[in-house]
Amino acid sequence: MSVSTWFAAKAGNCTSCLYLGNGKNVSARRFATSKRWSKSSKNFLIWNGSVCSSERSKTVFRRLLAYAEKIFDLSTQVIERVSDQRSLPRICTALVVKAALAVYWTRVGSLNALALTQSAKFWKSWLEGPLCSADSLGRIVDGMEAASLRQGIHHVYERLKRNKALPDLHGLAVAVLDGHETSASYRRCCPGCLKRTLSSGQTQFYHRNVTLMLLCGSPPDRPAVRLLLDLEPQQLGEGEVATALRLLARVLAAYPRAFDLVLADACYAVAPFLNFLLAHGKDALVVLKDERRDAYVDAAGLWAQQPPQLGSYAPRNCRWWDVADLRFSPKVEKTIRVVRSDESWKVKSQLTKELTSHTTSWVWLTTLSTAQARTEQVVRLAHLRWDIENHGFNELVNGWHADHVYRHRSGAIECFLLLAFLAYNIFHAFFALNLRPELRHGRTMEFWVRLIAADLHAVPRFAILHPPP
Repeated sequence: MSVSTWFAAKAGNCTSCLYLGNGKNVSARRFATSKRWSKSSKNFLIWNGSVCSSERSKTVFRRLLAYAEKIFDLSTQVIERVSDQRSLPRICTALVVKAALAVYWTRVGSLNALALTQSAKFWKSWLEGPLCSADSLGRIVDGMEAASLRQGIHHVYERLKRNKALPDLHGLAVAVLDGHETSASYRRCCPGCLKRTLSSGQTQFYHRNVTLMLLCGSPPDRPAVRLLLDLEPQQLGEGEVATALRLLARVLAAYPRAFDLVLADACYAVAPFLNFLLAHGKDALVVLKDERRDAYVDAAGLWAQQPPQLGSYAPRNCRWWDVADLRFSPKVEKTIRVVRSDESWKVKSQLTKELTSHTTSWVWLTTLSTAQARTEQVVRLAHLRWDIENHGFNELVNGWHADHVYRHRSGAIECFLLLAFLAYNIFHAFFALNLRPELRHGRTMEFWVRLIAADLHAVPRFAILHPPP
């Protein structure tokens, strides 16, 4: 009488699979498919795209960790230096930091989803202990010292800068500053929540912060490395500019030579922001939208008298006007420069296959002189302000689940975001500097993320069950 029996089969480092066999004869052998798989397991496609022995193969996740240990000394210089407010901790803080970094690198998006992977062999080798519960992880992160996490981010920047992996951009070290709303709710709130009343009369609670991203150049054979340096939560009753000034004061003390120019949105075109940067020897490049300002009115009068410079930005045809030595405000001692760019391009419709013309006009003010940056450089730098939206906030929210509230307390939200910044910086350094160009070609970043997650979601190998006598 045949008895159904489950068999476990494993080939090299491939995910363990289950096979169903019938009868005694089948219990003594594997299927023909598993035989062919076993023979081919000696040479199979691994993470780097080459064919090599299974003993020498290494998953992408472990490769990422090996790179972080080699370049940044992740365990000793970053993770072990993170502290929290517990006096007699029973769960090691380093274990929690490692688990939180794995949340972002594998993009699981939930602490409860991470807890479901506690049987994975990966945790035993990296954590050197059991994975704590989701509640404990959120509670411990809530009590972490944000300053120690910021020191870890600074250490990553320092190592990359020492390795000359952060070249200047168009001859300048550039950073971009912007505010971002991380979460909003109509019901849940904490003491650190901001409040607003909508037109419907409902009260909404939300958290908002100001983030600073460092932009760098890139050689032709690799993508640019962008680093998220720091963030500052916006407090109740204060504006975005006040939060940004508090952030810049801390960042400039820790990164005095990291950047020369700050890109910002139109809300930063105010005298306190410009004066703060000028007092610290930095320049600003800010969008100018308010047509009532004296600098805008003066520049508009000169645009009609000047012939435009013809140029191009990406596929766009441009006409540029550049007016220098303008007075922005009596409160700003240094004169400013106003640059206008009228851009036109054509887009082919997917439905009708017809070309449609589009036009737009941008106006910026900057404290850069014409000797520091030409008109074309100013236009290219000004358009890079969108990098913090596209490669920063958009990627963190849609790819890294950074908008997820793992624990609704202001301290926990700040620390989880700083951990996301740390994971983001290490991953992008690994992607741009460690992976060879021929490996990145034809493979999206999502491809490598899935390979990283595969190590965490590997199916455990089940023991072979023998049929009953």
